Amino acid sequence: MSKHICTRWAFDLGSWSPTLSQLSRAVAAIQPEERARLMKFHFIDDFLSSLIGRLLMRKYVSTCSGLPPHEVKFARDVRGKPYWVRESYDGPPLSFNVSHQGSLVLLAGITGESSDPDFGIGTDVMKIEYSGGKPLSEFFRLMKSKFSTEEWNYIGRPHHDEREQVKAFMRHWCLKEAYVKELGVGITVDLQRISFSVDTTRSLEADISPLIGTSLRCHDKPMDNWHFEEHLLQEDYCAAIAFRNCLPQEHGRFKFLRVEELLVESEDSELQEVISYCQKALLKPYKRS
Repeated sequence: MSKHICTRWAFDLGSWSPTLSQLSRAVAAIQPEERARLMKFHFIDDFLSSLIGRLLMRKYVSTCSGLPPHEVKFARDVRGKPYWVRESYDGPPLSFNVSHQGSLVLLAGITGESSDPDFGIGTDVMKIEYSGGKPLSEFFRLMKSKFSTEEWNYIGRPHHDEREQVKAFMRHWCLKEAYVKELGVGITVDLQRISFSVDTTRSLEADISPLIGTSLRCHDKPMDNWHFEEHLLQEDYCAAIAFRNCLPQEHGRFKFLRVEELLVESEDSELQEVISYCQKALLKPYKRS
């Protein structure tokens, strides 16, 4: 299995209180149909998460292809998954995926080779907390059917306290999400048939992640063409990256970017329609913490 350059970027929304000027530059960088989709969000938290995700994608494609950011165009497939419209670009193929939850937005991307374009990457991030209204035991009872016997035995190991059980649950859910996101099918498959054996050689901690010993079986068949990384970010978030038919050249950590690294200069940021759009967005309420 060939090895490729992998990019892992993260953005912490808690580090950014957007000014009108910053938001105008960010909004000016995305396509009109993306703006329309973003404005449908009720909460500004969701608006900003999705906006940062689009900026991460644009920066990634621009960096890898050498194209100016304003020349990078995206479209969506029949399942709503965004993809880069390559047009006349004849460089190496790229695969990338974005995920966000809570205050974190992640992008994982990998470059391929024109001679071997059948590869892909998926990523997911989950906050290690349970905030449902039901008792945790009831939530686990309802969700048990989504996991294989082996997975559930690990999640419910007797020496796991409640925090460790939630962490184990979120690790497995992250892996399943990353896998199905690369397949492009969403959580519509029989998740119990997708069984992960997580790396138990070390505990998942921020200072030693990623773990790379996780393996997958689908319908009891080893999926040897898949490779996985597990990351712990800021102690409260676990993340997973799924690599299909490829391996990263090195197993690095996510790099946290500042908003200034995502913004580009554009005359469109001074347009009244863009400024009015941003003023309206800034009136959206925040979720209650």
